[in-house]
Amino acid sequence: MTVPFLDCRNEVSALRQLPADRRAWLAPEVSPADWMVPLDDAMGAEIGRLAHFIEDNPLQNLQRRVADFELPACAAAMGRMKSIVDDGVGFAVLDRLPLDDYPLDTMVEVYWMLGQYMGRPVAQKWNGEMIYNVRDTGQAYQYGVRGSHTSVELVFHTDNAFARMVPDYVGLLCSHPAVEGGVSRFCSLYTVHGMMQERYPEELARLYQPMYFDRQKEHAEGAPPVCMAPYFSWTGDRLNARANSSLVRKGYDVAGEEMDAALRAALDAIDEVCASEEIWYEAPLERGQVQYLNNHEVGHYRSEFVDHEDPEKKRHLFRLWHRERGTAAYDGLKF
Repeated sequence: MTVPFLDCRNEVSALRQLPADRRAWLAPEVSPADWMVPLDDAMGAEIGRLAHFIEDNPLQNLQRRVADFELPACAAAMGRMKSIVDDGVGFAVLDRLPLDDYPLDTMVEVYWMLGQYMGRPVAQKWNGEMIYNVRDTGQAYQYGVRGSHTSVELVFHTDNAFARMVPDYVGLLCSHPAVEGGVSRFCSLYTVHGMMQERYPEELARLYQPMYFDRQKEHAEGAPPVCMAPYFSWTGDRLNARANSSLVRKGYDVAGEEMDAALRAALDAIDEVCASEEIWYEAPLERGQVQYLNNHEVGHYRSEFVDHEDPEKKRHLFRLWHRERGTAAYDGLKF
């Protein structure tokens, strides 16, 4: 009997050649000037005024909208971030918010507002959670437990690869990094696609066809536990990747179905390509820095980490997702 699944097979598109532009890069071709956006004096002054306004005018439940404020320096810096994420290397870092000068809750709300320059924030869990805490909760990494709540290595992936509507952008504000490890690495999925096309064309073709993804229990009671979607597809000349070979393998386990030999070979091939050191660019995230990435075109990785013993200094990132399609609810469904 076929298991019920969230049907995203409408995304299937024809395999195509890569567009000739800079979005396909190798690590030696990237430098900090390609992705680092400094927080200048004008932006710092705006953030200071904004922080004081937030403290003097409390408002619950993330109701503030950046469009209601005059913040030209912030708009310019975040516009630069978005340009890099859309048409540059695909990831950018704002260096950095003054976390030591203001209460953390105030700076998280500033981050919430700055993120709106990237796009509309959307829910990251079925329960509607809008700002997601990335930290080790002590849980074992298993079915229903996201890797972001553990200290384990998170291999090459895009966020929410099993979603009805995959988020367009992922943001992270670093409150505290780990004592050791927890390093961020990035790769261009155009580069990965090109290497697959050159080395494993038959396996690449299978990645354009639908497959099961484990939904990690992020769904309503009784809803399908897996998603059926292609790994690679296109919208115009922009690549859409649901990149997470681990969730595909888990998807077949959850569905109780045998994975076809062609898909097994395709996942092994893309894992091999993604292990190539030449494609990975490392950019450790430091306290106060804000990182954004294109969640369709850039894969990211986090190494295993050792945390602080002091609970106040444990690794803690605040994550935002942004997406213009659908509604702001987790599945994006309209009434």
